[in-house]
Amino acid sequence: MGLRLPLFAARDLPFTLIKLWLLVYLVLGIRGRICGQQDPEAGYKLIFNGKDLEGWKGDPVYWRVEDGILTGEVSPATLLKKNSFIIWQGGKPGDFELKLEYRVSSKGNSGINYRSVLVDGEPYALKGYQADIDGEDQWSGQNYEERGRTFLARRGQQVRVDPGPRISLTAELGKPGDLQQYIRKEDWNEYHLIVKGNHLRHFINGKLMSEVLDLDTINRTSEGYLGVQVHVGPPMKIEFRNIRLKPLNP
Repeated sequence: MGLRLPLFAARDLPFTLIKLWLLVYLVLGIRGRICGQQDPEAGYKLIFNGKDLEGWKGDPVYWRVEDGILTGEVSPATLLKKNSFIIWQGGKPGDFELKLEYRVSSKGNSGINYRSVLVDGEPYALKGYQADIDGEDQWSGQNYEERGRTFLARRGQQVRVDPGPRISLTAELGKPGDLQQYIRKEDWNEYHLIVKGNHLRHFINGKLMSEVLDLDTINRTSEGYLGVQVHVGPPMKIEFRNIRLKPLNP
């Protein structure tokens, strides 16, 4: 219930005191609105310190910290035969939200792997879900399973995955080309993953790009390693900053 100044009081009180009452009412109203708003960063924790590779494990030929940015680069002299990841060593997230900013070169190909497993006998390799990133306007936003079931949901698709695997399109989120317009080329973009149970959603710059309901109990994973990738192909550069993780209750 808001503050109400009686009419008889308004006639009898000095003008300065009336202004004071109005100021109190205004301040309380603003405070109430602020308190009612939820902090969008509540619960997130930085998992990259911006100084060094502490807490991450990757091939130093390809990964470094430059100007506070986690940087992966493939040069003409260091072309890859297999994809290489830098892997977060802080745990195996299950249900979580992840936010980060990325910038990829025009020929770059990368991704964010999650709920992934290590590949036996291959250092810096992961198998699992991947939120795709590329600089050639083809793959960014899709859900691709590295070394597994491959394409689960392309950009603009909401899908259901059943054992087999059988993938069924359940809705269209938008045309791939239209969704690509939300992604800034060779500039900073924000990726946001919401991963809870068997429901996996990929957002870029606030726009839902792909959505998977994974009912494939044989192949799906419920937790695993988190890592980011440099990809086989031409020379490329991928940069990440402000990497934040928020665990979710199962």
